[in-house]
Amino acid sequence: MSVHDDLSSAQRSLDELSRTVTRLEQQLGSGDLEIRRVRTDADHLRESLALLRAAVAAPDAPRRPDLVPIPDTPYDGSLWTDSDDEGLGARDRRAP
Repeated sequence: MSVHDDLSSAQRSLDELSRTVTRLEQQLGSGDLEIRRVRTDADHLRESLALLRAAVAAPDAPRRPDLVPIPDTPYDGSLWTDSDDEGLGARDRRAP
């Protein structure tokens, strides 16, 4: 099967899941926490599949942002001049 066939099959399965959840909501009521979780999960799956379809449809789009290399050498100490230590305040003052 091709990717598009697999995506279509997954879409059909999600459609059937949505119909089944709707029937369960009608039988059990939609106020129950468990059925609301199932509905939310089914909606998230639908959104995720839509994002996957969009990614497959536009293969030229970058999939990941470019990684920024971080050097192993220590940073220049002058970068931290006049900075506050997190939770301790400024260096020339005492913490309350």
